[in-house]
Amino acid sequence: MLIASLLLASQLGKVTDAVNTRIQRSTILSDPNQPHRSEQTLMVGGAQIEVELRLGNHSLGRTDVLDWVNKAADAVTVYYGTFPVQHARIIVIQTGEDDNAIHGTTWGNVAGVQALSRMRLGREVTRANLDADWTMTHELVHMALSSLPDESHWLEEGLATYVEPIARAQAGQVPISKIWGDMVAGMPQGEPEAGDRGLDHTHTWGRTYWGGAMFCLTADIRIRQATHNQKGLEDALRAITAQHATIDTEWPLRRVLEIGDQATGTTVMSDLYQEWKDKSVSVDLGQLWRQLGIISTAHGVELNSGAPLAHIREAITRPVEN
Repeated sequence: MLIASLLLASQLGKVTDAVNTRIQRSTILSDPNQPHRSEQTLMVGGAQIEVELRLGNHSLGRTDVLDWVNKAADAVTVYYGTFPVQHARIIVIQTGEDDNAIHGTTWGNVAGVQALSRMRLGREVTRANLDADWTMTHELVHMALSSLPDESHWLEEGLATYVEPIARAQAGQVPISKIWGDMVAGMPQGEPEAGDRGLDHTHTWGRTYWGGAMFCLTADIRIRQATHNQKGLEDALRAITAQHATIDTEWPLRRVLEIGDQATGTTVMSDLYQEWKDKSVSVDLGQLWRQLGIISTAHGVELNSGAPLAHIREAITRPVEN
């Protein structure tokens, strides 16, 4: 899961994929020692999270990185009600690149832990960069969903793209208006283009990340409409993690969606998948934003509480009481 280099390998068959996965895991665990290496265990949301730091830049301290990881884990815990796995490991490596880029990759069931994320920080990354970062939260959200078949990769990435900003907003880490502004800017990239054959068959970057996110947003709204705003997508996702359909497992997509539907008392997720999996389906995003009360301005977005679906928009970013 989440390894771009394995997407091509998977086309060669299960055996080749398994071999490449073992090679990837071996590489992760045998990286050369780096200066300022240390380990710390965080307890967040009922989970034990081992953090290994391999830092080489004196301007970026151990506390800076641990705070960054802890903040992301807190956001995920707020959204899911608990951290999605009980035992995770995060390896943070400072690369030799002279930039402030932050990259992450996450695997399931590696070396005795349910989930492992490897985060790579450029040499110029600062505390301010970490404070503004979304990547760590995105990777931790990946831990909350089973590894799916290749054709369903869009839900893995789409879910992380959609949940990450909402989790951070629910945790009070980012302004609510900003996350909706980012969705208004990013979501059009998920619309189908000419030749699109549905989410299961069109694996472009836009359809995988933002098309998957658009599926999640649509499902969230439809669940809330069907339940008079008493349930939302997070109720479905919490049920999925409660059934241990997390990154260390491999489940068929339909079974995952069925669990989500049972938790909300609807068939929204299964029905939407049936609608979108094999054919091009566009969403009138302009109309949707107006209904949600999201108004684009020269300075970002304004939120209109009098819009028809404003109560649903407000509920999406409101933390669920545990």
